[in-house]
Amino acid sequence: MPKAKPRFRPYNPDQNAMVVINYQDQLQPGTFEHAVHYLIEHKLDLSVFLPKYRNEDTGRLAYDPAILLKIILFAYSRGITSSRERQWCCETNIT
Repeated sequence: MPKAKPRFRPYNPDQNAMVVINYQDQLQPGTFEHAVHYLIEHKLDLSVFLPKYRNEDTGRLAYDPAILLKIILFAYSRGITSSRERQWCCETNIT
């Protein structure tokens, strides 16, 4: 019997926010942010993370490992190591 897949919170970089900002449009080609996004979405196999999630049937939806890895890599590229500062950046920094 195949193992069920974990459930994640919806994650769509093409979504629009309340202020009508398309996050995908904010990633300019040639920037570090664009490179990280491209590598994670198209080149890396993140399936190694999936067995760690056990919320197939119950429990809260998890954050997609792709977005979490993007946040970590972006933060470290800017010298941000504090989790509180990373949270603040997620709330205030579009890219």
